[in-house]
Amino acid sequence: MPRRPAAGPALPSAAAGGRRALLAPALSLLAACAGAPTARLTPGQTEADMLAVMGQPTGRYPLAGAAQRVEYATGPNGKRTWMVDLDATGRVRSVEQVLKPENFRKVRHAMPVQDLLLLLGRPSEKSRERGDRETWSWRYENHEGLWARVTVAYGQVFGDMVLTSDPQNDPLL
Repeated sequence: MPRRPAAGPALPSAAAGGRRALLAPALSLLAACAGAPTARLTPGQTEADMLAVMGQPTGRYPLAGAAQRVEYATGPNGKRTWMVDLDATGRVRSVEQVLKPENFRKVRHAMPVQDLLLLLGRPSEKSRERGDRETWSWRYENHEGLWARVTVAYGQVFGDMVLTSDPQNDPLL
């Protein structure tokens, strides 16, 4: 039986190192998902607590009664946007991941852009169209490789929101 050198532990075999190399990214991804910063936010915490946990927001939107909605978007390739609602005293009221089909179904023709931003946050991408039109797109968690898209013109939604193939997930591109 071979003996280990007295100087330290035996080095891992190449096969074990290969398994570790493959396992490391998977464990990192799992840890990132499990450790979402919003898990450490609870109603009643202060805005300072929120900033300490989440960092600087990607957007802020006024709500009625001096309250506000604070956006934490993970775009352009991220598939989650968290909205933290603060009351008038700056305390956390609620935390919600907003990029989900039930919110996409709330988007209506002629909805003001400000209401669209309050609902979904900033889009992952904006594509210039004819005239004053833009197509706004949001990536979101789903198994079909879809993203949500809507046309915006003159400060409001023009038409309906559609779910279509995300070009980043299209194997033919």
